Amino acid sequence: MLAGGTSELKPYCEEVQQLLRAVKSELEEKMERKLDKFLLVSYKTQVVAGMNYFAKIDIGGEELVHLRVYRNLQGEVSLHSHQHPKTREEDIQYF
Repeated sequence: MLAGGTSELKPYCEEVQQLLRAVKSELEEKMERKLDKFLLVSYKTQVVAGMNYFAKIDIGGEELVHLRVYRNLQGEVSLHSHQHPKTREEDIQYF
């Protein structure tokens, strides 16, 4: 990984799935709908003053969303931004 760059693509991880669940209600608010499904497909990380997670999330049907989630040094998690709609084939890019 380059300094400041993102990691290689990583597969599903239960620990990251649980971390991302912390922002599900915030994402639902931004998307103005309830999400019945919220399943991590893959992700990348970026070390900053804390950690950025760039995640591909399956939200049901053929719908996917990309999330940028920040975890600060105190362990607090927040949704930075999201991109929707995305396809299963689209790579996770820095945003």
